[in-house]
Amino acid sequence: MTTDKIRIKDIARLSGVSIGTVDRVLHNRPNVSKESRAKVEKTLKEINYKPNMYASALAHNKKYNFICLIPRHESETYWEEIEEGAMAACERRSDFHIKVTMMYYRRFHQNTFTDMTKKCLEEKPDGVIIVPSEHDITKAFTDKLHEKNIPFILLDSYIPDLNPLSFYGQDSFRSGYFAGRMLMLIAGKDKEVTIMKQMKNGNVASKQQEDREKGFLNYMSNFFPNIRISEVDLPLDTDPSEYENILDSFFSTHKDVSNCITFNSHAYILGEYFQKKNINNVKIMGYDMVRKNAECVKNGTISFLIAQHAYMQGYSCIETLFESIVLKMKVNTVNYMPIEFLTQENIQFYRRAQL
Repeated sequence: MTTDKIRIKDIARLSGVSIGTVDRVLHNRPNVSKESRAKVEKTLKEINYKPNMYASALAHNKKYNFICLIPRHESETYWEEIEEGAMAACERRSDFHIKVTMMYYRRFHQNTFTDMTKKCLEEKPDGVIIVPSEHDITKAFTDKLHEKNIPFILLDSYIPDLNPLSFYGQDSFRSGYFAGRMLMLIAGKDKEVTIMKQMKNGNVASKQQEDREKGFLNYMSNFFPNIRISEVDLPLDTDPSEYENILDSFFSTHKDVSNCITFNSHAYILGEYFQKKNINNVKIMGYDMVRKNAECVKNGTISFLIAQHAYMQGYSCIETLFESIVLKMKVNTVNYMPIEFLTQENIQFYRRAQL
């Protein structure tokens, strides 16, 4: 008899107990004597019994509420891809009555993060996905989740001392280091390279971007210390219509720049600007496979993209909560996403969706 087809009555026969006793042991219910429990557990070990958790979860018919707490965002961003992936995973597991609720906070406004965490706790979620804000206020929230035994997953930044169930994202420092190496394969003879930033009050939008830049600068200081690194800031709180004037001013005074890099998903701002100005002698490296970025790669205004499977991250977060909470499976704590290098020649083969 194969163990995948063994029935409760078979376990009862092998153990010398009733079917009801086996059922109570399998579901960890009370009213089982130590002697009977020992007999059943001995049989289960001998036959290497593995319960069908999938069928058990379906039969349980419980509803699950997962909450995803992410920054408020516009379209054509990394976060939009995260959302799409999460909702796709939710749809796939619809038989298990899983609901995913999106909650948004404003970057650089810590009070909105705190407000959303209070709202999140009021919803009594079964699991939470968090894009961290400042460490202290994030920890205040995750401490409450631990108190209530609510598992959570971190996105964007891995913070080990928060003790998450799991983390999904790139190793941001290594990603930036890799970006530096790839850029300098073509820019090694340049005197200057430019970083395009989007900042507010002197801060970049995320720790992920900050760590990428640190990795990039580390590579540059190690191997190209004499190359000047200039910066152009397209402020987050400025109307996008003003970006053209900012870029006009910058490139009029930095005529030798032929390579630019940005560590966010908005490389298309430069790509569309260069297309409008008919500039074809400056190469751009950016991040994330959002539609506008992909279009700029295909028409040649962006030379390189580093993809990190944002869609897959959102999808995998929901799947991991499902596996841990619903199926009671053990999951990996750290899940680094691949660092993928896309060009005009291979971008058409990139697949974002879960197979």
